[in-house]
Amino acid sequence: MKNRTIFMKALLLGMSLCILAAPALAQSDRTKEWEATLQAAKKEGQVSIYIYRYEALIEAFKKDYPEIKPSVVTGTGSQLGKRIVAERRAEKYLVDVFSAGPNSAFNILYKGKTLDPLKPAFILPEVLDESKWYGGRHGFIDPEGKYIFGYLANPSSAQLYYNSSLLNPKEFKSHWDLLNPKWKGKIVSLDPRLTGLGQTMQFFYYHPELGPEFVKKFFGGMDMAFSREFRQMTDWMAQGKFAVCIGCKDTERAKNQGLPVDSFDNSLWKEGGAFSTGGGSLSLPNRAPHPNAAKVFINWLLSRKGQIAMQKLADRDDPPSSRRIDIPKDDVPLDNRLVEGRRYLDVGRPEWQDLTPIFQLVKEVMAGK
Repeated sequence: MKNRTIFMKALLLGMSLCILAAPALAQSDRTKEWEATLQAAKKEGQVSIYIYRYEALIEAFKKDYPEIKPSVVTGTGSQLGKRIVAERRAEKYLVDVFSAGPNSAFNILYKGKTLDPLKPAFILPEVLDESKWYGGRHGFIDPEGKYIFGYLANPSSAQLYYNSSLLNPKEFKSHWDLLNPKWKGKIVSLDPRLTGLGQTMQFFYYHPELGPEFVKKFFGGMDMAFSREFRQMTDWMAQGKFAVCIGCKDTERAKNQGLPVDSFDNSLWKEGGAFSTGGGSLSLPNRAPHPNAAKVFINWLLSRKGQIAMQKLADRDDPPSSRRIDIPKDDVPLDNRLVEGRRYLDVGRPEWQDLTPIFQLVKEVMAGK
């Protein structure tokens, strides 16, 4: 009996030591994996990044990893996604990392089965630690939860902007106020059939107090003008040709230049605002030509250092807010942060990423005009 007791105590002690040692062993394995990946990436010497809007942060990456030369292609998410598809039809596999809006990533790349799971590329403990991210989880937004990672936590005004010399924003208490006949013919919108307006359309379509009926009346009954050029719409609004713009993306630049443009704060409206990843989602195209360099860039971008650089450098006129909650927000304007106590609809829900029913409705609405 005595020998059995001694044996059980020794067994329990051994098990305890193994449990205590496990995190250290895991950490050691991660360190070895990172060093091996980094050395292999330096041998590859290059990483091909297709990125929308936030390419300025790559300057910080170049300083940290001078041996890995970024080859950068910029454009809208839709343009970049279609480019990747065209390249692959020609049997060209040129891209390592795709960073753009989640709608393009989902509707073009995910549906086209051109992505590898992203989470296996996470190596650094601070990237793997879900407690460091908004909501205590990794923000994957595809149905399988492993291909499209949202790294931004942006409040969204549904991309609604106005000419401050033509209207008083205090007149608006609800999105339904946009249907007031006084604004008929005075609204310009990015073409709603483009993924660039995808998250706004998700907000309108899936919001329980707006829905398809709002979409029909708004896009079909307001004599709205449409454009595919962001800057053109902002210029038209600044000149007073239109009072309201949906989808202008450079209004902060125009506002900083003293032009009479501003964004609605619809988080104060009856239906509240949206919460989205904006143009900040990350994906890993399959058959990447520089797989190790891709992993290094991904881990750098999602690290504290990378996300701080993103907030500071990515868009000086309209700084994005990271989903990381362990970094300062000093570089992020108050309007670009989520405000506690306000109502937000999370349009990044996986079940809302398929834009097909929305596009179909919009086509019907616009065809009937």
